[in-house]
Amino acid sequence: MAKCDRTPAELGFAMPAEWEKHEATWLGWPHNPTDWPGKLDTIRWVYGEIVRKIAPGEIVRILVNSPAQQAAALSCLKRAGADISRVEFIVHPTNRGWTRDSGPIFVARGRGKSRETAIVHFHFNAWAKYPDWRKDRKVPETAAQYLGKTLFRALWDGKPFVIEGGGIEVNGRGTLITTEECYLDPQVQVRNPGLDRVGYEAAFKAHLGVSNVFWLGAGPAGDDTHGHIDDICRFVDARTLVLVKESRRNDVNYRPLAENWERIQDLRLEDGSKPGVVALPMPAPLFFDGERLPASYANFYISNAAVLVPTFNDPQDRVALGILGELFPKRTVVGIHAVDLVLGFGTLHCLTQQQPA
Repeated sequence: MAKCDRTPAELGFAMPAEWEKHEATWLGWPHNPTDWPGKLDTIRWVYGEIVRKIAPGEIVRILVNSPAQQAAALSCLKRAGADISRVEFIVHPTNRGWTRDSGPIFVARGRGKSRETAIVHFHFNAWAKYPDWRKDRKVPETAAQYLGKTLFRALWDGKPFVIEGGGIEVNGRGTLITTEECYLDPQVQVRNPGLDRVGYEAAFKAHLGVSNVFWLGAGPAGDDTHGHIDDICRFVDARTLVLVKESRRNDVNYRPLAENWERIQDLRLEDGSKPGVVALPMPAPLFFDGERLPASYANFYISNAAVLVPTFNDPQDRVALGILGELFPKRTVVGIHAVDLVLGFGTLHCLTQQQPA
């Protein structure tokens, strides 16, 4: 692992789009019972299904706390019918398994055989909400050592710059979308105290190689991260995005999601053109123990072999799968039952992190 004092953008690196070819997908094996109260065993079988669908197209690299946990995970994956020849285990103790946010975020430069990838360390701090994050924060360092990659440490004004993978969405051509709720709220879950919109945009450009930043407002109710973009708006190709839409006027999500539809009319891509915007429905409200859960079809994951879409035993499941099926004609679009997953306040995209080829 080499460490670099220059920024990724200064050296020509940028974050690729999720639909570009992967070498691997990273996951963290579930072990924290507070994430899924009373459901942890069930969640492990959901992971088995996730790996079974991803492994035909790429390597799956799984973080485990210990050799004993690795053996248990391997047994589960075998019984689930996953191709274990495509699975690599990395022993690295974690606090939680939300690899989208704590895992390695990759940037790349060059094309073909000359393409080089590196990792940016964004100093995960448990969404500026929970006290247990120190093991998770070390994941990018472990990944860089394991892969022999350069590690960039994201900074602003000499301080650690903190963001999560679920808080950013890129088209791989220069445009990044995020939300004001997540990163500009001055009081709730403040990742970078004192950093304003201009500062964030400069840091995004320096560390992710983007040239164009667009801000939506807020996300759906129940989001433990306070506004991650990956429950709201996702690029499906360089010029097209999906944006969630709540049709029930009496739902608490109706107004904030409608405001995002108003804002998105102003979005121009890095070349000044207007993107295509496709509506993605919202499922009916889901609750656990009286608490609203952030169920969203936008939390899908694009792997080489398939697009994995969370489903919620809802009539809109079929509608969402149909919309995404038309938008990804060259990939199989499959539903993964996520009623249990979303008890942890996240689903498929939150659990996964792509490693570009």
